[in-house]
Amino acid sequence: MLEFDWPWLFTLLPLPVLIRWLLPNKERQEAALKVPFFQELADSTVGAHGALSNSRMALFLLTIVWFAAVTAATTPRWIGDPISLPSSGRDLLVAVDISGSMDTEDMVLDNQKVNRLTVVKQVVGDFVTRRESDRLGLVLFGSQAYLQAPLTFDRKTVNTLLQEAQLGFAGEKTAIGDAIGLSVKRLRERPESSRVLILLTDGANTSGEVKPLKAAELAKQENIKIYTVGVGASEMTVPGLFGSNFGSRRINPSADLDETSLQAMADMTGGRYFRARNPEELNNIYAILDKLEPVEQEAEVFRPVRNLFYWPLGLALVSSLLLGLQQMLRGKRQ
Repeated sequence: MLEFDWPWLFTLLPLPVLIRWLLPNKERQEAALKVPFFQELADSTVGAHGALSNSRMALFLLTIVWFAAVTAATTPRWIGDPISLPSSGRDLLVAVDISGSMDTEDMVLDNQKVNRLTVVKQVVGDFVTRRESDRLGLVLFGSQAYLQAPLTFDRKTVNTLLQEAQLGFAGEKTAIGDAIGLSVKRLRERPESSRVLILLTDGANTSGEVKPLKAAELAKQENIKIYTVGVGASEMTVPGLFGSNFGSRRINPSADLDETSLQAMADMTGGRYFRARNPEELNNIYAILDKLEPVEQEAEVFRPVRNLFYWPLGLALVSSLLLGLQQMLRGKRQ
């Protein structure tokens, strides 16, 4: 459907005719020309016809320029057919820990040792692409927490931003409380029955201004359900001297994981706490989260808009160039 932002400007189309009609004609004074020979008379007649033709062409081009310029000024737009956005689903924020400890290589993916963040990117990335009916957002946190992607239906962009996350980009420490607080701020404006936060970390709160349990209380007041995921293997083998097996020992790389607080935050807000010791467990966790029942929300419809003003504007520019070229050639002939 074609629409104009300023349709009243079309009333200016007759303006040049009105000006020509209202202003008095200027009398033309031409010198008398004596033509003693017939051939010269014929030549002058042909010249008069050429001038008349040039005058008509100039008038035609000027008319096109005026009509096209006025049409462009009205800002024509093409309004497309209505497109319905998903009318059900949740407002779901995913908070991912990118602190220095996520570089610990205690995971095995495709028979290769990889760090925790690599596994998280793959599993959470798949989860993001499957949540077709949800608005998704991404919070990344280390020593500070920041919103990497606001709530949106554009799952592809959210996944891309997740894959581009870099270890230590937000600092080496872990600000779990600040990440929850930032998520609460972003979710509190959404419908109460659809607010969900999935927080993934491998450690304990070591930075930030807000304590995790205090932030969870704020989330509870805003009816935000928090699902917490503790990631990291329960044991790994550390090689001995010079990388040999001699003197190697087994350690718990997740000794710093504060499972007590993660469990408490989930229980307080009506969510659940999950433990992911390997990629398989993490996959299973997100398969469970994938089964969250969608919640009806207000249906949203939008109509794509395409601006068309540049077409008449381009026509006016081309016509002006042709008019200028015609006048230049006419001047050379004279």
